[in-house]
Amino acid sequence: MNERILEHDNQVVRRFFALDTQTYREGALNLKTKELLGLVASLVLRCDDCISYHIAQCREAGVNRDEFFEAFSVGLVVGGSIVIPHLRRAVDFLDQLETMPA
Repeated sequence: MNERILEHDNQVVRRFFALDTQTYREGALNLKTKELLGLVASLVLRCDDCISYHIAQCREAGVNRDEFFEAFSVGLVVGGSIVIPHLRRAVDFLDQLETMPA
């Protein structure tokens, strides 16, 4: 869908997408750390699409299950009990990814 969105000649959209891409590049923080930060922020903001995206990106970056659960705990503490339904869906999505053939 991103490709379809970027087909339209809109500088604001293009620049925002470019900013997102730049943000998650290796820098003082490595990609794994940045994706975990994105995951925690997504949990606190309660965005299921974002949570799923960052879980998939974290897996690609080599995040293991223990690291996921530490990040989940930070999101839960910062976001409060309202995060619990999103945490349930996050763990379900992680379970699905872990059972998919490589």
